[in-house]
Amino acid sequence: MTNLYNVIVRPLVTEKSSYQSGKLGQYVFVVSNEATRTLVKDAVETLFDVTVARVNILNVPAKRGRRTRARRMLVRKSAFKKAIITLAEGSKPLEIFEGVQ
Repeated sequence: MTNLYNVIVRPLVTEKSSYQSGKLGQYVFVVSNEATRTLVKDAVETLFDVTVARVNILNVPAKRGRRTRARRMLVRKSAFKKAIITLAEGSKPLEIFEGVQ
């Protein structure tokens, strides 16, 4: 890791993550494979100017997808690491999840 801007790859927007952001104050991001809890916490606090209460990190395994129409080639989704960030009470919501409610 060279800097905090390389820790967070992208936000992960699913039905479950939009529920978590709206009701529970938790936000889900895809993070770098070398990221740790403290690096993710520092990156979120620096980039979004909020106070982070908790960081949970999960390694999502690779999955084999369905076969294509020709039934010869398998589609494989690669593994990634995701972080669930819980904001402290009284923190403002993140702007990138504002439109997703």
